[in-house]
Amino acid sequence: MKIAAVLTGRLWILALLIIWLVSLPACHQGYDSSTSPLKAAIVDQLYSLEPNEAAIEQMTQELEDYGFEVDVYQGDEVTVDLYRQLPSNGYKLIIFRAHSGLLRSQEEQIRRTCLFTNEPYSQTKHVAEQLSDQLAMARIDENHPWVFGIGAKFVTEGMDGSFPNTVIVMMGCSCLYLYDLAQAFIQKGASTYMGWNASVGLGYVDEATPILVTNLCRQGMTIKAAVDETMADVGPDPSFHASLKYYPTESGNKTVRALIR
Repeated sequence: MKIAAVLTGRLWILALLIIWLVSLPACHQGYDSSTSPLKAAIVDQLYSLEPNEAAIEQMTQELEDYGFEVDVYQGDEVTVDLYRQLPSNGYKLIIFRAHSGLLRSQEEQIRRTCLFTNEPYSQTKHVAEQLSDQLAMARIDENHPWVFGIGAKFVTEGMDGSFPNTVIVMMGCSCLYLYDLAQAFIQKGASTYMGWNASVGLGYVDEATPILVTNLCRQGMTIKAAVDETMADVGPDPSFHASLKYYPTESGNKTVRALIR
């Protein structure tokens, strides 16, 4: 302590500068997870009907190489309660491989975006959320059973906790046709939300999303560059002409690393 006390002001500045430089993180595309674990999730609601282990494994590998610890939820694990608890798990990036659609009124007017669960619909379950218009009946078509679907109001009112600076990737149909679901996730704390602006074929989106994840993680692109490059690689959906978009606009010039801070 006596030696340190006689350092001149200039030497103190030099010593502090050296300490500051040593403590700076290395510049790389990935995330330095040495201080705290970085978590991501893949919610694979489609696993029960149309599994694609190759796509899940590719996205998981890209996320792990970036520095994420990855949790994968599949099939019957994808319930209303899983969605309710997602914010409390501390994920910084969530990919939803899930059916979604546009809920219509009896007059066939589009009302809101609906994200599917795999939980069979029942009038006697989640009654309060049903009465408050947070949940809806949803099904792919007349050949499939009714399940619970969540809407924007469930995200803002029914989910526990928040999504602080979380990156959201939606693989379902029309998740950015309207902006209700996107706005709900942003209101809940997410930093960016990516999805398609019309219906998509599953084969197409299973090809496109791993490319997007690679662009975001391994290539370290900004949101806009990653979306643009993905669309340049795969083009619009060949059947429905859907395009990949992101929200809000100001998130476009940031990388995942910047958005999850």
